[in-house]
Amino acid sequence: MPEAPKKCVEQYNLIESNKKALEFIEDVTSNPDQVQNKVLSEILSRNANVEYLQRYGLNGHTDRHTFKKLLPVISYEDIQPDITRIANGDTSPILCSQPISEFLTSSGTSGGERKLMPTIEEELERRSLLYSLLMPVMSQFVNGLEKGKGMYFLFIKSEAKTPGGLLARPVLTSYYKSSYFKHRPYDPYTNYTSPNDAVLCPDSYQSMYSQLLCGLCLRNDVVRVGAVFASGFIRAIRFLEKHWALLSHDIRTGTINPQITDASVRDSVMRILKPDPSLADAIESECSKSSWQGIITRLWPNTKYVDVIVTGTMSQYIPTLDYYSNGLPLVCTMYASSECYFGVNLNPLCKPSEVSYTLIPTMCYFEFLPVNRSNGNGPLTEKEQQQLVELVDVKVGQEYELVVTTYAGLYRYRVGDILRVSGFKNKAPQFHFVCRKNVVLSIDSDKTDEVELQNAMKHAATHLIPFDATVSDYTSYADTSTIPGHYVLYWELSVNGTTPIPPSVYEDCCLAVEESLNSVYRQGRVSDKSIGPLEIKIVEEGTFDKVMDYAISLGASINQYKTPRCVKFKPVVEVLESRVVCGYFSPKCPKWVPGHKQWCNQKN
Repeated sequence: MPEAPKKCVEQYNLIESNKKALEFIEDVTSNPDQVQNKVLSEILSRNANVEYLQRYGLNGHTDRHTFKKLLPVISYEDIQPDITRIANGDTSPILCSQPISEFLTSSGTSGGERKLMPTIEEELERRSLLYSLLMPVMSQFVNGLEKGKGMYFLFIKSEAKTPGGLLARPVLTSYYKSSYFKHRPYDPYTNYTSPNDAVLCPDSYQSMYSQLLCGLCLRNDVVRVGAVFASGFIRAIRFLEKHWALLSHDIRTGTINPQITDASVRDSVMRILKPDPSLADAIESECSKSSWQGIITRLWPNTKYVDVIVTGTMSQYIPTLDYYSNGLPLVCTMYASSECYFGVNLNPLCKPSEVSYTLIPTMCYFEFLPVNRSNGNGPLTEKEQQQLVELVDVKVGQEYELVVTTYAGLYRYRVGDILRVSGFKNKAPQFHFVCRKNVVLSIDSDKTDEVELQNAMKHAATHLIPFDATVSDYTSYADTSTIPGHYVLYWELSVNGTTPIPPSVYEDCCLAVEESLNSVYRQGRVSDKSIGPLEIKIVEEGTFDKVMDYAISLGASINQYKTPRCVKFKPVVEVLESRVVCGYFSPKCPKWVPGHKQWCNQKN
């Protein structure tokens, strides 16, 4: 990690750097429409001769009117054939005039496989730009951040190669492996307790262990802690709960546990680790207490906030974070996806429920599809395509689906995020993230929709046929009280047979559901260990009538009532739990390998 700052020059540069970043935000939010017009013109002019734009007869036009008139609003399935050609090695300018440098794998899926988002080398610059805005914004609200270190739990995930030789990997793995991260110039805001080698270690156990060990060694330097998602940060705390005695032993003796076998990780940790019996005593004293409430502030007393995403499905982790952190501010700094990085939170100390992101208009060209349309899940009519509104024309309180045109070759692409306009920064709108469209279950980066769950259910229920039994009704629940969290399915059965159903059959049902879910879910189970085994709970006959009665007592219409396929409301979960007869877990992990099935088949 970088050396401590030389005071005078660096402090002056930091002030200047912060000032420039804040001036940039002020400038682009004061003239967002002009910036957006320029962005679209740049994208269309540099890609004027690509096959995709020629296909729709754009003929070099760069104005908004022609662009909107000729180009359709699309979903991933619409460009999947083009993506497949690029993945298979076609290097002609299909979507973008610049070479596609790699694919970023989206946590959303198509046909059960991760979506492949094309990217180009210069996108790393835009991502780095957005990162460079975060701490100047934060420093307006919290003093002294440049005087300490950040303890962030950052990890890489597995990557694959397409048949054409392009890497396919998650966006953060791409960033951490790039020179922008590995060879970043000294900046007190990117001074982390975790050595690069620990972050880049592909073994998740060794990476987590060494990052925690370094974080404990440097406990008094830590002024902020975090991870990308709330789920990942809580996983780190639970890891500490399980392994604190080993970590404490290493600090006491100045040696590293032999399970850490990666030589580069051991070398980088040894540059930080020194025998420190008094620190080991302090860690043992805190970790051996019966309650772990406030463990963050007890072990890292100078921590000012927790930096994690707690919007959307991650909001389910807020009570647990509050418990471990003694109510430290939970800060969501930025909004990004595999398709593109989007914006920043200019009021980072707000409550998690009030987080809004200001979209930075230089990142891509933004459009917004008003939601509540009759055919929200299907193709848009020509009239609806024309009704997409510009960044500066959205209305406060209205919800929209985000549509982007990127420098890397996505044109009028539906991201699938639903946003609500909460206000404006100068002339640029600020958005509250409402939800991911159609997602019913999520624990970590996985996203399972209702159709996928229904298909998985049907597949699993075939195991009940020999016993003349069927699933008469069901719902699901993302249980985050366990770490890692796991999916729970509540099944009410109709049994006509007389032979008892053995536990092994229910376990087979659990595994069958998991085998039917998408590759992001299966990776979370197999490789990342970020999702626990799926559980099926059998409930008493009549349970779903009780759930309906409860909904009707709250004002639901008996004529329009449908069993919810996912429940989040605690009283409904309590009704279900009160009628559970027995429960079963998946007996093993589902099958998963890096890359898409068809790539793996080609290798065999």
